[in-house]
Amino acid sequence: IIERTISAEMGKGSVAHNSRQFKAANVDPERTSLNRRYCNRNIKKVYEELFGEALEKYNAKQTRSDRKIKNYYEKIRTSKQEKPFTELVMQIGNHEDTNAQSEFGAKAAEILDEYMKGFQERNPHLRVFSAYLHMDESTPHLHIDFIPYISGSKRGLSTRVSLKKLLKHRDSKAKVRRTM
Repeated sequence: IIERTISAEMGKGSVAHNSRQFKAANVDPERTSLNRRYCNRNIKKVYEELFGEALEKYNAKQTRSDRKIKNYYEKIRTSKQEKPFTELVMQIGNHEDTNAQSEFGAKAAEILDEYMKGFQERNPHLRVFSAYLHMDESTPHLHIDFIPYISGSKRGLSTRVSLKKLLKHRDSKAKVRRTM
């Protein structure tokens, strides 16, 4: 048995970097063809799919025009409370024990690939719009960019962006399961 660490980091994210629209200094362009693209959708279109109906209903209820939201994506993008998306980066091992060009790197890529294939099903309220497995850096790692959202909200839009409320809701469900 060979032990490896698994690291997960949530952060701001850079879709342009993940899709290789620009390449950082640590990227080996000769191995970029080995990267895997799971999805790369336009975030504004995904926002329309997720929130378009809720936005229409919200705006229809408003009696004052200054309370209407013209563009929900722009509202969230410029918000101080929420951000338009969250990125999860998953990695197994490090550049010393799981180099992307090694046998262990290939196994790590296989595990990350399997993890990604079931991610959306396991996390239905984290809408994935961009996901890549990078093999052109020192260690294989997975970038998953998603929009966290909740449904059934009583205030504001009935379906809206909220990582904090989503995690709070999931945590309270887990507590109920543990006490039963």
